[in-house]
Amino acid sequence: MPTRRGVRDTYERIAAHFSATREHPWPEVESFLDDRRGATGLDVGCGNGRHAELLGDRVETAVGVDASRGLLAEARARDPSLSLVHGDAARLPLADDWVDLAVYVATLHHLPTRATRRASLDELGRVLAPEGRALVSAWSTAHDRFDRTESFDTTLDWTLPDGETVDRFYHVFAPADFRALLADAALSVVDVRVSSGNCYAVVGPAVSQG
Repeated sequence: MPTRRGVRDTYERIAAHFSATREHPWPEVESFLDDRRGATGLDVGCGNGRHAELLGDRVETAVGVDASRGLLAEARARDPSLSLVHGDAARLPLADDWVDLAVYVATLHHLPTRATRRASLDELGRVLAPEGRALVSAWSTAHDRFDRTESFDTTLDWTLPDGETVDRFYHVFAPADFRALLADAALSVVDVRVSSGNCYAVVGPAVSQG
């Protein structure tokens, strides 16, 4: 079983090369952010900052959080105006009810256990403001590179310029399991869909029962 430290160490090793291959924001993220604005924005698992940079055009303060110091260095070089924090998706170093607009893309599927994935979604719900919205994504079995219908764990090689290969862990979600995880988390689900081989959800904070 991979560990969170092992996943983090993978990205420390490949940070510079990985960043060089991740220049442009995803169309789904652009679409989500297109007509939204807020005071504070958050990119969970911000990598090299390409989506945090996009958030920065729509909020007064954009914060990127990542477990990899190497990727945070890449993000800082890309956009020195970003506020960047070294942190864990399952223990976000942010105050309750603080975030108006968030993206949590291409990161959930790297967390090695269901409990950790659930905790990270709970944390996302905790930091969202009452009217806040977030876009969550994860790899899906609907991706054309997979020929399976049930959720599964796998590793995929990342090849560095010198030919060294580094394993990257993924939990690939069946769409029904993605929906089930969201339903268990302290969130409210606005919309769920599959696009370009990924599961996507627009979510808000949990609705108070009081």
